[in-house]
Amino acid sequence: MLEKIDLCKSVDKAVYRREHEEYQERLGALQRSLKTAGIPVIILFEGLGSAGKGVQINRLIQALDPRGFDVYASSRPTEEEAMRPFLWRFWTRTPEKGRIAVFDRSWYRRVQIDRFDGITKKSELPEAYRDICSFEKQLTDDGTVIIKLFLLISQKEQKHRFKRLEDSSETAWRVTEGDWRRNHEYDQYLRINEEMIIEATDKNYATLKIIRCVTEKLEQALATYRANQAKAEADQNAEKHAGQTKTEPTSTTGELTSIEPKTDWGYENGILSGVDLTRTMDRDTYKQKIDQLQKRLEILHSEIYRLRIPVVLGFEGWDAGGKGGAIRRLTSHLDPRGYQVCPTSAPSDTEKRHHYLWRFWNRMPKEGHIAVFDRTWYGRVMVERIEGFCTEEEWRRAYQEINEMEAHLVSSGAVVLKFWLHIDKDEQERRFRERMENPEKQWKITDEDWRNREKWDQYELAVNEMLVRTSTTYAPWIVVEGNCKYYARVKVLETVVEALEKKIQEKTQSRNAKK
Repeated sequence: MLEKIDLCKSVDKAVYRREHEEYQERLGALQRSLKTAGIPVIILFEGLGSAGKGVQINRLIQALDPRGFDVYASSRPTEEEAMRPFLWRFWTRTPEKGRIAVFDRSWYRRVQIDRFDGITKKSELPEAYRDICSFEKQLTDDGTVIIKLFLLISQKEQKHRFKRLEDSSETAWRVTEGDWRRNHEYDQYLRINEEMIIEATDKNYATLKIIRCVTEKLEQALATYRANQAKAEADQNAEKHAGQTKTEPTSTTGELTSIEPKTDWGYENGILSGVDLTRTMDRDTYKQKIDQLQKRLEILHSEIYRLRIPVVLGFEGWDAGGKGGAIRRLTSHLDPRGYQVCPTSAPSDTEKRHHYLWRFWNRMPKEGHIAVFDRTWYGRVMVERIEGFCTEEEWRRAYQEINEMEAHLVSSGAVVLKFWLHIDKDEQERRFRERMENPEKQWKITDEDWRNREKWDQYELAVNEMLVRTSTTYAPWIVVEGNCKYYARVKVLETVVEALEKKIQEKTQSRNAKK
């Protein structure tokens, strides 16, 4: 493919000026329409060193309102970024709905420059490509438009530009030893780059091709959006005409819609029906065990910091199921500088304008730290599913999206555990009433808790499906028998201690093997 590309293509200056002005006007109008439609856009600029990425980015954004886009230069990760999964720094920079993000270099560094330089090992490539494809699919499934551009020049032209830069003290810093090494092995480096090619020898030709490509792709995306909107409106009108009362949500706006409960999910007699809620523990045994476990966790926390092991702990469960109590016992002996408890409530307006996983990626821990999530990304397949805050298509694809996110965390070295604190309906009612009667605990009970209780059967079906579809060997669900708070708290701590000890042993053995 690459050897057939004509790198001598150029364009007449008069043609360039005329067409460039035309496309600039179209692109400016498109930006305004995309903002109104709430369509996020990502434009990647990849390419060879000195191919002109900076020039082309600057020319492209001249047509845009600067209040509606961000430009990110992605060089080698900073020390902070290097302590997190490699996609973290890109997830946290994904644009909100209606905005444009332009990346000068991107997540493809993992399989391009880092691969060429030996930082990404050959054995790591399949996993890296899997993570990248998953990342892009999750964004595009959610409505993001991704345009990828690769600027290409010949080996001779690149060498010429390098020398010209080195001749000036003001620009010599821009040429590195790595740039020269990739130039000397031009063919080898080029073979690992198979993105969309922009012939960039003639800068005006490259500018026109880029602005044409971006404009046409965005026009296609806007046309598709409008067609889908028209179809949705037609479907709604047809339903009203037929006298139907059921309405389906068309977007994840957070607005409550009326949805008839489904009865054909097939998870009526799932995992939760087999949980033994009679398990109990007396107070003396509890005190002894909890003290031992907390002291052990204190030591393990120091070890995971020393070995740079990140830990992600997610807590879900019924209202009044005991999540808060379990989290307090878990963190009581940990160094507060090394962990963060992340309570998850309804998404803010800013969070609603991003992919639903964005707010959780922003809170993922760096190496050696612990993130404890009090409610998690699983709200997508529970409360959002039941209450109609997302479409059926959105929550159904969330199982795979969540599994892939957790796989990426684990492959980056993290321990990921998820706890479902399970109680029966009678125990929940008893705890609700206890809270209502105790002035110091009344703040814990709300009208929403009672409303959710009325949908117990629907939630139980959804939880059963969630447990089956997302409990994996690398990020398992632990169902905690929670009618007895003592038993539940001890089980949570025992599970965390066991998982951390196992990971520490594996990391220590791996380090010793490399010596």
